[in-house]
Amino acid sequence: MTGPELKMGVYRYEHTEPLFDGRVEIDATLETSPLISDVFQRMAEGDLDIAEYGLTYFLRSFDLPGSPFLALPIFPNRNFRHSSVFVNVDSGIERPEDLAGKTVGEFALYGSDPGVWVKGVLADEHGVTPDRIEWVIGGTDHPIPSFDWIPQPVPDGVRVRHAAGDQTLAALLEAGEIDALLSVDVPRSVLDGSTKKIRRLFVDYEAVERDYYRRTGIFPMMHVVALRRELAEVPGLAASVYRAFSQAKDIVQEHYRANAAKQHMAVITPWFSELFAENRALLGEDWWPYGLDANRKAVDTFLRYHHEQGLSRRLLTSEDIFVPGIGAFA
Repeated sequence: MTGPELKMGVYRYEHTEPLFDGRVEIDATLETSPLISDVFQRMAEGDLDIAEYGLTYFLRSFDLPGSPFLALPIFPNRNFRHSSVFVNVDSGIERPEDLAGKTVGEFALYGSDPGVWVKGVLADEHGVTPDRIEWVIGGTDHPIPSFDWIPQPVPDGVRVRHAAGDQTLAALLEAGEIDALLSVDVPRSVLDGSTKKIRRLFVDYEAVERDYYRRTGIFPMMHVVALRRELAEVPGLAASVYRAFSQAKDIVQEHYRANAAKQHMAVITPWFSELFAENRALLGEDWWPYGLDANRKAVDTFLRYHHEQGLSRRLLTSEDIFVPGIGAFA
């Protein structure tokens, strides 16, 4: 059992909502925040016992004395990330290889979760390594300070600076002061159509991302669920947390499967059923898998990228970071 004295931080996604509304019982105090980075900070500072945690934030803790956390193979947040790269239309960037020699903004920190994935793909598939780019860190549409509550490693040979004062990365990109942007958020000016200066690098990003999955089998994860290392020794605790998150996710997946017969009439998005059928055909019946076995290739790829990009001192393995025996063959 977890115990009501334990505090757990997690975002209210549709696949975690059953934990909040009581459809799935979990014996802990659930807390959330409109900004998931606030949950990360509280976990880093010792205010939470169990939490959804950005994968890079979690992995950086292994370079701290005592490495305070272990993970469960629960992945509440995942997304394909070719869609996260934006360029200034006057930058001369037409293909990924053109990013070499350019100045690129990155949301929040050098080595953000989507940034690790994008940099890894750029290196593996296009030969553009991080040291061939100058990096500017900041907020997309709102200035944000440096996250000084986690380690900020920058490898030798990589140039990184923080956006000054009230600068935002979207404004710098529109003005041509940076050439491209890796951002978890779509710039507001792109969403509302008010700019003609910014476009995605991968214009047909959905086709690119579907092709990436077909070739690699990787559905990139951004976050894990972490717990304090001493709690991994409490009998039954880790298994009960894993079971609760899995049940919550399964409820939501079954809802979508069951409503396919009615063409998802309860969903407000037109043609959603066709999208659901296309995704189901590509990703399978469990299109958002938990457990290590179904996710090992993606996890190992992120661990390799994290080490290659100088964010982990050593190449970590799944056995280093996950609680043993939890969801190993789920």
